[in-house]
Amino acid sequence: MKVSKFVVNPIGENTYILWNGTGSEAAIVDPGMMAGNERAAIDDFVAKNELKVKMVLMTHLHFDHAASARYVADKYGVAVYASSADRDLGKALPSQMRMFGMGADMSPLDIDVLIDENYALSLNGEEIKILETPGHTQGSVAFYLPDSGVVFVGDTLFCQSIGRTDLPGGDYGQIVDSIKKKLYALPGDTLVLPGHGDSTTIDDERGFNPFVRGDK
Repeated sequence: MKVSKFVVNPIGENTYILWNGTGSEAAIVDPGMMAGNERAAIDDFVAKNELKVKMVLMTHLHFDHAASARYVADKYGVAVYASSADRDLGKALPSQMRMFGMGADMSPLDIDVLIDENYALSLNGEEIKILETPGHTQGSVAFYLPDSGVVFVGDTLFCQSIGRTDLPGGDYGQIVDSIKKKLYALPGDTLVLPGHGDSTTIDDERGFNPFVRGDK
């Protein structure tokens, strides 16, 4: 599977397109675009590669990840997939924007399809496993593709860091537990694609992440 990354909005969020070549099915992960040119870049990429967008996958529903979730879903006639535990965060997108001093020009977001670890997902015939990773938010999830060896972790794990836990729904003990039990359990060469910043690998984080070492 191919992955294309777009860094968007004032927070520098990573929006990903998961696809498999020209004319293939595609999933858009965490569409956080806030500006017209950012949305246009995604739409142009989809059109240029003749992609068939099949789903919007949300690792969590903070505004910087979800700003264009409904826009993408409506434009391509697809559903927004997210955990029910983040339902209230989706409804609170306008107040999230105000809290960060970014105005409130955003509608509440309703989840179309509620997902958990028992939900079966696939794209282009490849399995997408859902890992529940609460701690950054209560509904945080990761999307793991075993065949491609990649995992989209949202804001749970970063290169040499972890997600903040001081926002509503955050819990430090939970995020550490999620990283150790769910993410560090993946094969060491798994490519970690976070919601902000550079990619990393499970081995690198197990060995060198100063917040959650694999041997602790």
